[in-house]
Amino acid sequence: MKKFSLSARLVGHLLVGQLLVYLVVWMVNIPLSLTGVRADLDMIENDFAENRVRDEVSASLRRGPDGLAYIDPIPSLRERARKNPHLKFAVFDLNHISPLPGSSPDLVELIEKMGEIKPFSMNFQLESEKAPDLRGALTKQDTPVGRLLIVTYGYKFQWDDPLYYFRDNVRDNFLYFIPVAAAAAAIAWFAARRGLAPLRDAAAHAAQIDMDSIDQRIPLKGIPTETLPLVEAINAALARLDAGAARQRRFAANAAHELRTPVAILRTRIDALADSSQKTDLKRDVRRIQNIVEQLLVAARLGEHGGPADERIDVAKTIRAMVADYAPLVIENNRTIEFECDAPSVFVKGNRRSLECVVANLIDNALRAEPVGGAVHVRVTPEVTISVLDHGEGVPEHAREMIFEPFWRASEASSGTGLGLAIVKELVDLHKGQIRVESTPGGGATFKIILPPA
Repeated sequence: MKKFSLSARLVGHLLVGQLLVYLVVWMVNIPLSLTGVRADLDMIENDFAENRVRDEVSASLRRGPDGLAYIDPIPSLRERARKNPHLKFAVFDLNHISPLPGSSPDLVELIEKMGEIKPFSMNFQLESEKAPDLRGALTKQDTPVGRLLIVTYGYKFQWDDPLYYFRDNVRDNFLYFIPVAAAAAAIAWFAARRGLAPLRDAAAHAAQIDMDSIDQRIPLKGIPTETLPLVEAINAALARLDAGAARQRRFAANAAHELRTPVAILRTRIDALADSSQKTDLKRDVRRIQNIVEQLLVAARLGEHGGPADERIDVAKTIRAMVADYAPLVIENNRTIEFECDAPSVFVKGNRRSLECVVANLIDNALRAEPVGGAVHVRVTPEVTISVLDHGEGVPEHAREMIFEPFWRASEASSGTGLGLAIVKELVDLHKGQIRVESTPGGGATFKIILPPA
């Protein structure tokens, strides 16, 4: 999905709006001045010809062999003068206000009457001309022979003159509009960035909310009124999600609690059976069911309280005791189990029962995958890495992420519910740890849990 910046959009809309307002005001002022409503502008239709006549005079400037400039009217200027006997034009040097050859004597005389006054830009009328619609203009302009003073008078309107008028005015006024627009854009950008700062803070706060902190809400302090309904709606959605997750946790906890008793009774009755291979299989299956029930109960309780308990746990001692407890069941299944740890004690902070459930699940899985006569290895390193190794078929590389998804199984023929490893990952996540699966050298699967040390 294409992204866009709200600040950039606001600034862009502001600039477009300024430009449209500027153009509308400029275009409306012209007819108002022509009709006399804007008397301060005092514009008549002949004024549209001023720019074009001035450009034609500029294009008529030549420089002779002696290097001096003079006026040689181009055909369009000659034609205009033929049709309009009132048309006069003159060009002056800016330094000495001296006229160029080809200038109209009337205009030269006018400028010379000004004496020491050096005009550089003005509009005027000649008293000797008894026609109110005749105007004159004096303007500095860059020409083919340098920057000169061009004086025109008596120009008459032609149908295509407004094109030149608008072209020159748009160009000149844009030179004014650009710095004004740049300053307005900078101010608008700064204001937008400052105004949207509370939204960025709210977004940063929302980015930190996950299923472990779903009880948090986005602070409403400083949120603009325009976006307040959106933030309130997000907080309401988080509240509904929190309530739904709490109901699921309570249901899982209640279900697991209710299952503990029948599972315990089932295990007692299996223990009373005569020794046989079927009894061994049943005991292993019941142990697995019991572990899943305990995992569900622990996960629900930890989730309900928002995280693991801050209990200091000796991982080496705890897992060593678990391996010892598993030894009889492993031996009954014609397999062995080995424990390795290079340090007498390895401490973490968390919930002891949840870590026991995690390791128990991994040992159960390894026991089922280990071939008859093989050995399951459990290792703990001082860096708080817990590894459970088997020598079975292993886990294909493409499935090493999916095995932690709820209800995922390699095939319909696979035993189990697909819940065990999903709960294991959830419990490891609650302890801010990581879990991954690798290949055991020589074949098989190695599950590694990495926990932050105490």
